[in-house]
Amino acid sequence: MLATLLILSAAPVHAADFGPVNIGAPAPAFSLPDLAGETVSLADHKGKVVVLEWFNPGCPFVKQAHGPDGGLKTMANTWSEQGVVWLAINSGSPGSQGTGIDANKRAKSDWNMKHPILLDESGKVGKAYAAKTTPQMVVIDPTGNQVYNGALDNAPFGKPKGGELDAITERVLAAVTNGKPSPQGQSKPYGCSVKY
Repeated sequence: MLATLLILSAAPVHAADFGPVNIGAPAPAFSLPDLAGETVSLADHKGKVVVLEWFNPGCPFVKQAHGPDGGLKTMANTWSEQGVVWLAINSGSPGSQGTGIDANKRAKSDWNMKHPILLDESGKVGKAYAAKTTPQMVVIDPTGNQVYNGALDNAPFGKPKGGELDAITERVLAAVTNGKPSPQGQSKPYGCSVKY
């Protein structure tokens, strides 16, 4: 009986539930708690390049990306040292894979993540950014505009499609941090579905 109630109470996610991805337009504002319960707002970082990383420590794609040979192993720390603000956002609903303060604290420690992990348990922020997978990356320029939304790279599980690595997020950051336009606005993200 309990299982039936849980299934019935889980509302399906439809494409209409997600906001549009408006590249070149102001990024949706948000305020979310970090793992210590402190509120972090996008508005706090006005004038800086901001990266949003959709995060789920239970997702195999995220585990690989933060693992020894993964694209995210050192990327956040490296760019943070250059003044980029990096925020991981977990939009999973309570009780779903990779949620809860303890699971996220373990991942933060295990993967040497120095940046905040923010909890979006209602899924409102994830849907505003059309976040459908983990990992999914968003880059916001110093004017507050969303300039990229999509995949970390072209290499799910570290295997580049087409044979050659395209570190898309790295390319975008290299341009935007030098005052240049983003070389790419969108790409199709890969990974686990966000557990709304």
